[in-house]
Amino acid sequence: MRSIAVYSLKGGVGKTTLAVNLAWAAATRSARKTLLWDLDAQSAASYLLGADAEGPSEAQGVFAKEVNPGKLVQTTATPRLDLLAADASLRGLDHFLHDLDKKKRLLKLIERLGQDYDRIILDAPPGLTDTSEQVLRAADLILVPLIPSPLSQRAFDEVLAFLDRNQIRHGPVLPVYNMVDRRRSLHLAALAAHGDWPVVPMASAFEAMSASPDGVGRLRAGSPPEAAVTALWRAIEKRLARSG
Repeated sequence: MRSIAVYSLKGGVGKTTLAVNLAWAAATRSARKTLLWDLDAQSAASYLLGADAEGPSEAQGVFAKEVNPGKLVQTTATPRLDLLAADASLRGLDHFLHDLDKKKRLLKLIERLGQDYDRIILDAPPGLTDTSEQVLRAADLILVPLIPSPLSQRAFDEVLAFLDRNQIRHGPVLPVYNMVDRRRSLHLAALAAHGDWPVVPMASAFEAMSASPDGVGRLRAGSPPEAAVTALWRAIEKRLARSG
């Protein structure tokens, strides 16, 4: 089992859509038994994967070891893709983890869940918080989506500085230019500066997913957004193979 965190310091960069599509690619393109763990209290990834919104709010109980995480896992419409959904209880997770003061609690939980999965995708909450620190410590690979702009570059540099400043042992960090519009000069300039970073284009197909909880996996085969997601996932698999 290998774990991949999709993490951003700031919101609005397409983090959740990217996490869900990568989980879909893991399950369909690599035939991996995959779990998407939604750690963001906004529950957007859970919605996109058709989570049962009527269930009890027990997501934080997993960290308190009051709830077996396997009990909360839901199947999705995509074969080989399961979901550990977020709920309102995660709004208090930062406070709980701060008081708990066990830096590897998430890592231990991932190792437990990893007995049943090949890949675990973590949709991390934005910001530099106790939850995000746990995510950064636990993941085998940290994917950081960025919109091509100076502010996003600054946010990415801040994440790297945070890891260094707090001496956090972590897996490789992979920046990804997301929601790229090649008609914009600012985007083109950023792409030119970092030509080796993966690129995922702006596409209406991604936006359409938010209109329906069953929109995941509807990327037309061979279309630019589907090709970009598949190429990114294959690059991730190669990176994991090198670091494994």
